[in-house]
Amino acid sequence: MFLDTEEEPEDDREKHGGRVRTFPHERGNWATHVYVPYETGEEFLDLLDMLLPHAQTYVPRLVQMEAFHLSLSQSVVLRHHWILPFVQALKDRMATFPRFFFTANRVKIYTNQEKTRTFVGLEVTSGHAQFLDLVSEVDRVMEEFDLTTFYQDPSFHVSLAWCVGDARLPLEGRCLRELQNIVDEFEDPEMVLRAHAEQVRCKSGNKFFSMPLQ
Repeated sequence: MFLDTEEEPEDDREKHGGRVRTFPHERGNWATHVYVPYETGEEFLDLLDMLLPHAQTYVPRLVQMEAFHLSLSQSVVLRHHWILPFVQALKDRMATFPRFFFTANRVKIYTNQEKTRTFVGLEVTSGHAQFLDLVSEVDRVMEEFDLTTFYQDPSFHVSLAWCVGDARLPLEGRCLRELQNIVDEFEDPEMVLRAHAEQVRCKSGNKFFSMPLQ
């Protein structure tokens, strides 16, 4: 595990692209998220360079994600003094969980629950069962701390790009089919979009913790 600075997180909408918080920031409350990082290779970025400009012809305000991951939890609020016990509980749960390969190659459009943000993502098509098992372990920790567990019947995915607002209408249908064709016709998409889940990370405020899988 590793830990960076312990400054209080700021609530500055200009720093996060105008996104609307799903809950108000209060001093001592830390927005917390558990996820599997998605390590990108050059070929993945080449594919993204084809997908994003095409999607932007339908929704010009789409922007590329700064980093790529697959969520294992909703965003929850932790009190500062809960962070280390929470992470230790996660670490204990992950200590014996095996690493695994997965593929994410089905283009899908997502929104957050409040419909204030829209995402273009790649849905997991192999490895779904392992992600469900990971979420089960994370959910047990959430329950220990009386926090919200993950969604029922989740769609595990890597978000590629996002925009403010509900942009499903222009992105679904024709645009979605064209984006899927770009993926399917890309050279060896099964290998390009196959990844290895090697660790789980937890971000709480501006702290990052890493828990390797076995």
